[in-house]
Amino acid sequence: MKKIFLSLILLTGSLGFFTSCSEDEKDPILETQNIVLSSPTGGTYVLTASNASSNAFTAKWSSSTFGYQASVKYYLQAIRSTVSNFDSPGEMLLGDYSVSDNVALEKTVTNRQFNVALLGANGSIGSSDSYKLRIVAKLIAQSSVSGVVAVSNVVTITATPYDTFDEFPRLYLPGSYGAASTYADWSASGNSGTIFSAASDGNYEGFVWMNVSNPEFKFNSDPTWSGNDKGEANGSGAFSGNLGGNNIKPADGAGTYFFTVNWAGLTYTMEKRHVVLIGAAVAGTGWSTPVDLDFDTNPSSPYYRMYTKDVALVSDEFLIRLKDDWSVKMGTMSGNNGDLLTNSVQNKIKLGGGNMKAPSAGNFKVVLDIRNSANYNIRLMPI
Repeated sequence: MKKIFLSLILLTGSLGFFTSCSEDEKDPILETQNIVLSSPTGGTYVLTASNASSNAFTAKWSSSTFGYQASVKYYLQAIRSTVSNFDSPGEMLLGDYSVSDNVALEKTVTNRQFNVALLGANGSIGSSDSYKLRIVAKLIAQSSVSGVVAVSNVVTITATPYDTFDEFPRLYLPGSYGAASTYADWSASGNSGTIFSAASDGNYEGFVWMNVSNPEFKFNSDPTWSGNDKGEANGSGAFSGNLGGNNIKPADGAGTYFFTVNWAGLTYTMEKRHVVLIGAAVAGTGWSTPVDLDFDTNPSSPYYRMYTKDVALVSDEFLIRLKDDWSVKMGTMSGNNGDLLTNSVQNKIKLGGGNMKAPSAGNFKVVLDIRNSANYNIRLMPI
């Protein structure tokens, strides 16, 4: 009888899904709580960059009960305990499974993975707070915002997330652009634009917003003016010997610049970028008209120093374009077209990646975070 009832629920949800799609509206999610989260059961987790690769815990849960064997994606979701629901959780994929009902499953979660989920839940860096965790199962054949999902019981833990920037070596770019660009002019305290070495191999890359018409700067390997800065050799476009040199002066005025640096090899590149959203998913514009993303300068905003825009989307493909001639773009890590983005989740992307796809029609805040080259990511926040 239980399986018959669940099958009827699934059939009803499926019929509702197809009807709603014809009306180009978001489908309701029908939750059924039949997963048992048995680990963790609580605890306190202090996460730091130095223990990022260590294991936080092993998540253990029973498989979902959809009434038949199904292909399912399982997610660990986190929200702050002060939040009333899981509408906008931090989330990490635990894995894809094709299993029958009531099978025991488990997945080791590293501190790095757990930290990303906590930050996705708007966790405060360096602050010990209470969070709620649960497991969610979503049928692979359905979109992440449609049909039936199964959820687990909720577990409360205490955790302290860290700044992901602390995991990677960086170069500082102190300069005259600082005060106009959310930093400080010629900062000796690290309050400047920063680029990172994702492989920790002495090669750095990154984006810096310089909001002055004639910016000047130097590269510095530490946040202070202690003789570790490198500048330009007489306008040659290369570093001058080992240290010192002239101020570097980008010639293209105010805007976003992309840098690559080989610190030991004394070489660098810089080029202005135009950060836009473009694609058939953008209602009313399509692939012909780009939508500029705005650099968030509000220090109290959760998207501070990220690129955002409120837009109407349809369920179709899009890209982040960085040059008007299409020679530079950002998209999915896999490079495959049609990869879905899940609402509210940080989705890692890369330079040269493939088309992304909006999961549904609706109004979204697009949040592009390109502050750290080891974690370029994008989110679609329902509004």
